[in-house]
Amino acid sequence: MRSKSKINVYDPTSFLPRFMPSDELMGLMKAGYEKFLVVKLEEMYRHVTKAVPASRSLTHSCLYLTSGEANMKIGSESYTIHKDQMLFVPAGQVFSFGENDVNKGYLCSFHEDILTGKFGGSELLKDFEFLQVWGNPRIVLPQQTSRFILHLFRRILHEYTQNGLNTPNIIQPYFIALLCEANTAYQPVSASTQTMAVNLTNRFKALLFANIRQHHLVSDYAALLNISPNHLNKTVKMITGKSPGKWIDETIVLEAKVLLSQTRFSISEIAAEVGIDDQSYFTRLFKKYEGLTPSEFRARIEKS
Repeated sequence: MRSKSKINVYDPTSFLPRFMPSDELMGLMKAGYEKFLVVKLEEMYRHVTKAVPASRSLTHSCLYLTSGEANMKIGSESYTIHKDQMLFVPAGQVFSFGENDVNKGYLCSFHEDILTGKFGGSELLKDFEFLQVWGNPRIVLPQQTSRFILHLFRRILHEYTQNGLNTPNIIQPYFIALLCEANTAYQPVSASTQTMAVNLTNRFKALLFANIRQHHLVSDYAALLNISPNHLNKTVKMITGKSPGKWIDETIVLEAKVLLSQTRFSISEIAAEVGIDDQSYFTRLFKKYEGLTPSEFRARIEKS
């Protein structure tokens, strides 16, 4: 089986030229933008001339809207945000979006290193569930919190525009404050008060994200979690409304979509990449969730 590293995992230095080739946009980037960048959303979106297919990034990213609408698919779910709302894409998570959104606001891409240093530390990452692949990526902000975040974005953009990352002692604390403000409005995916069940479900999602190419059975994940398959089924279905089996199927299809978008592997090779030896079964599974065969899905991407 080929290595997972065969899939392109972009950082901004490769993503922007690939999907938004614009000298004007690149002129807004400062040295070190592979680690941190901030830009007005309207200055980026007008350079999106075609849909961005299923992709991954080495950095986290967030969108904050002051007007309009933004649509994005993150993992297997579709999200729409409006004014006073934020959307986070954790590093490594699969995302895609179209080219017709009209909006204003801010976009920030950041490596987690920006949270460590003089004013931060790796422990901060544990506080921000929206940066985990199993977290809720959409945050609806109260008006006062939104005003605070708008002020922080304006201050960070001003500093970034003037000095890039040459003044980390200014950018880092402001950015950490921004994430902390967002965290005050964060709501987890499940409102369940059953903490143990939620934690188990989140552990399942994290294992699924890391092991989907090797493990396709509910019993595989139950064994990794040291519980019975029946217990895993009941818990995940109770918390998410979807069975572990459906989570597994959707994640296989998500991996396949990235490969169909970013590689020239044959359909049988892609099936093998996601751990399925039977190409016919792979095609049926893909069509069940996407409504298209893998070949039809790839052809649609190539026409866009």
